Amino acid sequence: MKLRKVSAAAATALVLALTATACGGDGDSNGSGSGGGKTIKIGIKYDQPGLGLKEPDGSFSGFDVDVATYVAKELGYKPDQIEWVETKSADRENALSRGDVKMIAATYSITDERKQKVDFAGPYLLAHQDLLVKADSDIKEGTDLNGKKLCSVTGSTSAQNVKDEIAPKAQLQQLGGYSECIAGLQSDQLDALTTDDAILAGFAAQKQYKGQFKLTGLKLSNENYGIGVKKGDTETVNKINDALKKMVSDGSWEKAVKENFGPANYKNEPAPKIGQIVQ
Repeated sequence: MKLRKVSAAAATALVLALTATACGGDGDSNGSGSGGGKTIKIGIKYDQPGLGLKEPDGSFSGFDVDVATYVAKELGYKPDQIEWVETKSADRENALSRGDVKMIAATYSITDERKQKVDFAGPYLLAHQDLLVKADSDIKEGTDLNGKKLCSVTGSTSAQNVKDEIAPKAQLQQLGGYSECIAGLQSDQLDALTTDDAILAGFAAQKQYKGQFKLTGLKLSNENYGIGVKKGDTETVNKINDALKKMVSDGSWEKAVKENFGPANYKNEPAPKIGQIVQ
């Protein structure tokens, strides 16, 4: 009888040990949407003020960060369960296919070409290619760039599009990053910077640039920002879309826009309808 009691106790202990392992063994997951003790890895930019920026103290700020944080909350994750992962533009599709991140919110424009490789939720912001100039600049139209020095980052098609389609006599300057273009504008070595208006507004809204720059509001293209997920993960896309709809309806989306872009007097488009792409 005593031997049987010991065996029963041992069996009970084994079951408890296995149960504990099953509950706590996946603490570093990319996320399944259940939250609990797990974490979720989300790809963002680290170098875009107003959108995705790693602050000196190690925290993160920006509209993309706010959107992703809200979405993660609706999926069951608290802010301290989010692991932010830097995802550069050229590596976004690979990061998703490798499973490095669960989702990406990083000024990720939805295009037919990208939809061959990843699935998108959203869009959550409609941006446009625009120009950033000094506050006292006389550049108002794209044709005013003829003979002017136009900056964008190396590898970007934005500046080339302007030269090819609007201002063939513009002098293109391609630099390593937007911050370099901003410095060139400040010193009058450059006349304009072109990329998405949301990115430009994010820079212009920074305290150190207050009142120095303005957007021309040209709307040279439509850029539908979406949240990218691994190809075929329809369940996560649907959950994110539900979260985005709630973010818009409860006013959190508008609040995030004003907090991140307001100082630049950014005339943003209304919240886009989820699932509707503006061509």
